Amino acid sequence: MGIQPQLIDAHSHFDDASFDADRRQALQRAHEAGVEQQIIPGIRAAWWPRIKQLCQAIPGLYPSYGLHPMYLSDHCQEHLAELREWVDRERAVAIGECGLDFYIEDPQPERQQYYFEQQLGIAGEHDLPVIIHARRSVEEVINTLRRFPGVRGMLHSFSGSEQQALRLIDMGFYLSFGGPITYDRANRLHRLIKTLPLEAILLETDSPDQPASCHRGRRNEPAYLVEVLNTVSRLRNQRPGHIAEQTASNTRRLFRI
Repeated sequence: MGIQPQLIDAHSHFDDASFDADRRQALQRAHEAGVEQQIIPGIRAAWWPRIKQLCQAIPGLYPSYGLHPMYLSDHCQEHLAELREWVDRERAVAIGECGLDFYIEDPQPERQQYYFEQQLGIAGEHDLPVIIHARRSVEEVINTLRRFPGVRGMLHSFSGSEQQALRLIDMGFYLSFGGPITYDRANRLHRLIKTLPLEAILLETDSPDQPASCHRGRRNEPAYLVEVLNTVSRLRNQRPGHIAEQTASNTRRLFRI
């Protein structure tokens, strides 16, 4: 049973419909792997209620609410007002998943930027961290964050350069890593894992997406966080237990759980 209860999945969409048929069993597998806690980020306003319900029903799951840049067509101005009311009323641990994604077709960068900045403002108003999605946009995200001093958070599934990583860490942000680091050809990510301070690293699965290499093409789930942990352990030549303890401590500190 190993290292439980030290592991925390810092980014898991455990509310996703792909878990509806076996969520209880997937949760049991996570617990058996030592993953006792998960941060559940929201991506659409319509899904916030089900995240709330899930986190109220299952101890160890913590809700975050936000508007994801990949789903611009689902968002409207009213959702920002609803987000303010929602985090006033509910016990959110963060704002997000928010950010910028310039990889998608028709990215509408100005509209993405607007929703990102509005959510950063809400995070600042409520003294909550942000969970940031940054795909082909790390530099733009950094430049945006500089305009919101005092806002803290994490960049999930970080894929930027070492220079960008160090700038974000200097700004007080954590960097989260998941399944992509388990692939043999992920040399740039491997260099980051080896060199970045462990005090700035979080571990995630991004379930049901971004599975580890041994589960390629299949649904990801929180139990597989152990494979991310073991990869970090191998790359850094440090004990899995030490890494689990430190990354869990980092996660608790960021989200105040």
